[in-house]
Amino acid sequence: MLSVDVSDLKPAMVVAEDIVTKRGQVIAEAGTSLTSPLIARLSFYRIESVNIIEEEEAPEDITSVLETPLDLEMPQLDFSPTIPPAPAPQPTFTPPPAPVVREKSFVNETLSYSNKLKAAPEYQEFQVNYSIALNELEDVFIDILEFRGLNFNQDRVLEKVSPLYHHKTSLDILSLLQTMGGSDDTVYAHSINVALVSRAIGKWLKMGKQDLDALTMAGLLHDLGKAQVPPEILNKAGKLTDEEYEIIKKHPLDGRRMLKEVPGIDPRYLGAALQHHERSDGTGYPRGLTDDEIDDFAAIIAIADVYDAMTAVRSYRSAMCPFQVIAAFERDGLSKYRTKYILTFLEHIATAHQNSMVVLSNASRGRVVYINNSSLSKPMVELTDGTILDLSRQSDISITSIL
Repeated sequence: MLSVDVSDLKPAMVVAEDIVTKRGQVIAEAGTSLTSPLIARLSFYRIESVNIIEEEEAPEDITSVLETPLDLEMPQLDFSPTIPPAPAPQPTFTPPPAPVVREKSFVNETLSYSNKLKAAPEYQEFQVNYSIALNELEDVFIDILEFRGLNFNQDRVLEKVSPLYHHKTSLDILSLLQTMGGSDDTVYAHSINVALVSRAIGKWLKMGKQDLDALTMAGLLHDLGKAQVPPEILNKAGKLTDEEYEIIKKHPLDGRRMLKEVPGIDPRYLGAALQHHERSDGTGYPRGLTDDEIDDFAAIIAIADVYDAMTAVRSYRSAMCPFQVIAAFERDGLSKYRTKYILTFLEHIATAHQNSMVVLSNASRGRVVYINNSSLSKPMVELTDGTILDLSRQSDISITSIL
C-alpha cells in the first residue's frame, strides 16, 4: 500500500482503503479503480492523499518506515547522522542607534495600504466569515454533485455568506479581497470572490435586493462545472496545452447540466454557469455569443471572473494592483464586455483610489490627484517634489502598486 498525493494520482490506480470525506461519507470503496472524473471529485472534497495498492508490496524495512507519513501530533524524527550543533550565539548588547532626523514627507508618513487594512479589526472578522462561507459553499457543491441539489437551500447559503458584505461598502469588500491576495486559490475561494465582486457591480448598477441576492448566488455557482476537470489540469501552474484548454472549455456546459437537475433552480444561474466565458464581441466560449445574446448576470460575472483572476496571486506573478487591472481591461478591449457594466465597474475602481499613494514603474512615488476619464489607468499624479505628472501623456510610465 502506498500513500499518493491527489495531484499525483493517475487513472487505473486501485484504491487500497475506503476514501472517506471529513463528514464520514464514503466516496470510493477499497478496490475501486480510479478514473479522471473520480480524481477530480477528490479535489473538491479536499482529500489530500489516497492509499493505493502497489503492483508489488515491498517488505517493510527502515526505508518504508521513513516514507510513512507521521502523525502531525508526534514529534518529527530525524534519522540523518548526528552532527553536534554549533554553539548558540551569546546575546550581546547593542546600544540603540542615534535618532535620524528626516524631512517630513507624506510618503514616509503613509502606512502601506494593505498593512492598514490588515491592522483593522474588521479584517480579522472578514477572514473568519470567509472561512465559514468556504465551508458552506463546499457543502453546496457536494450536495449538487452527489444528490442533485436535493438539500439546496438558497436562503441558508446567503445567510452564511452575507456577513462578508453586510455593513461594508462595495469598495471596502474589494479592498479586503485584494488584501487577502487570493491566498486560498481554490474553486470555492474564487467563486466567493466572484460572487462578492459581482454583487458590488450590481449595487453600482442600482439593482434591487432580490436581484442582488440572485446575482450573488449565481456568482457562487458559476464555476460548478470545474468539478469535472481533472485536477492536474485545473491546478496546472504553467500554460495549458491545446488539448488541456479544450477540456477546460467544457466546464460551462457541465456546470449548466448539473445545475439544471437542481429542483426549482433559478434559470439565471444556468445562464451564468453556461455563459460567463462568452464575450460581447463573439470571441468567447462555448458558443461564441455576442452582446445581446448573453444573459445580464453572465455579462456581469464575466467581468468579476476576470477581475478576480488578475488580482489573485499566481505562481508566476504577484497580484495586480487596481490600476494595472484597469490597464489590462483597456488593452484587452472594452468591446469584449457589456459597455454599461464594464465602464461602471472601472470608473468606480479608479475613482476609489483618488488621493491614494502610488508607486510608478520608474520607482517614483506620489499621490493620485485627478482621474482621467478618457484613460482611467493613467491618472494625474503629484510626485514627492510637487511635480504634477499626467500619466496619460507618458506612454512608458504606469502605476505598479498602491501604498
